[in-house]
Amino acid sequence: MEYRIEKDSLGEVKVQQDKYWGAQTERSKRNFPIGQEKMPRDIIHAFAILKRATATANNKLGLLEEHKKQAIHYATDLILDDKLTEHFPLVVWQTGSGTQSNMNVNEVIAHVGNQWLEKEQKSERLHPNDDVNKSQSSNDTYPTAMYVACSLKLKREVLPAIQRLTKTLQEKSEAFASIVKIGRTHYQDATPITLGQEISGWVAMLEQASTMIQESRNHLQALAIGGTAVGTGLNTEPGFADYVCEEITALTNDTFTSAQNKFHALTSYDEIVYAHGGLKALAANVLKITNDIRFLASGPRSGIGEITIPANEPGSSIMPGKVNPTQCEALSMVCVQVLGNDATIGIAASQGHLELNVYKPLLAYNFLQSCELLATAIDSFNERCAVGIEVNTERIEKYLHDSLMLVTALNPHIGYEKSAEIAQKSFAENKRLRDVAVELGYVTKEQFDVYVNPERMAHPHD
Repeated sequence: MEYRIEKDSLGEVKVQQDKYWGAQTERSKRNFPIGQEKMPRDIIHAFAILKRATATANNKLGLLEEHKKQAIHYATDLILDDKLTEHFPLVVWQTGSGTQSNMNVNEVIAHVGNQWLEKEQKSERLHPNDDVNKSQSSNDTYPTAMYVACSLKLKREVLPAIQRLTKTLQEKSEAFASIVKIGRTHYQDATPITLGQEISGWVAMLEQASTMIQESRNHLQALAIGGTAVGTGLNTEPGFADYVCEEITALTNDTFTSAQNKFHALTSYDEIVYAHGGLKALAANVLKITNDIRFLASGPRSGIGEITIPANEPGSSIMPGKVNPTQCEALSMVCVQVLGNDATIGIAASQGHLELNVYKPLLAYNFLQSCELLATAIDSFNERCAVGIEVNTERIEKYLHDSLMLVTALNPHIGYEKSAEIAQKSFAENKRLRDVAVELGYVTKEQFDVYVNPERMAHPHD
């Protein structure tokens, strides 16, 4: 294996000849052999967007030569096209400011940009610190990249996945609008509802979570760039941060602005906590939905079995013919992971010490993992489970007409105590409510049939 010598302020380092990173990346690679969690691809992409934007801003301010700007643009385009992925080897568990990942990006851009400058026969050469990192510090670039990555991940992946599942469930709610079934509270029989009404609750949960997540994105769009080392903006020119944010806005087709208080932007990530709260709410709602579906589909003979879901694979290595609600289980595990990530994010964001929070890679990794897991798991659940939900009409009707809680409709006519007596006697003697009510002389058959109408009970105000 061939090596070349790279230099930084600490001296010389050997780097594999075919790798584009420099000395600081190599030191980090050697010094942090911790875990297998790599810096997320979304962060690297966001860094590429940021470095392209800073090059443009520095060029506008007369601080960076035109060909150097073009070289940086060339390299960042390759990163965004995923053509340089192998050159970003660093793990999450590094310095808490993300300095090594910032430098990893700077070094790769400088290396690739210099190849382009040589090909163009230009005398300029990019330096990873002096040119690619001009007017910047890891302390403001990493949080900027983190916010850009998290905001775009929500917009491009999480929100569309929610919309797709919402559409499926809305269609199911409309299709099953006329199917009256027994409701359940405390895992016990309750009064009737329609299956469409039940599913409409799931739809509303998804719509509410989507609204909260969309609103939370607003707080991720104020960026730390321009604060440099401690929030003062040392080594930047007036207007730099605004130029960068304008360029990021243009590159992403989204809206980003310069944070008003850079001291806050470097040391406090309450916006991440707030936005992940939307993901936590989504996870809580989705967990409820998927649990409801697997309860209602339980069986096939000894469970509730009011609905059926697709049989995707054998469910047991020992019980022949068993089929399990595996998409529900996978989505449930994802939701629990997201709830755990929320706890981690809350603790990490609380650890801003003096002028800097040094838990940034952890914050980014957990937030983006929550986005990735929820978006892909919701889509998988939608495609392989929700779209295939069907109704077991026979089971629904049996449970409906066997339920003792239909007696609730008699309350306004004969009172709670007499209604309870009918229910208890019916249960104890295994008789129909109608027969017991007539036997006790509280209503006639005709009155019972008028008062106890499951469809009307599900639509009391129609």
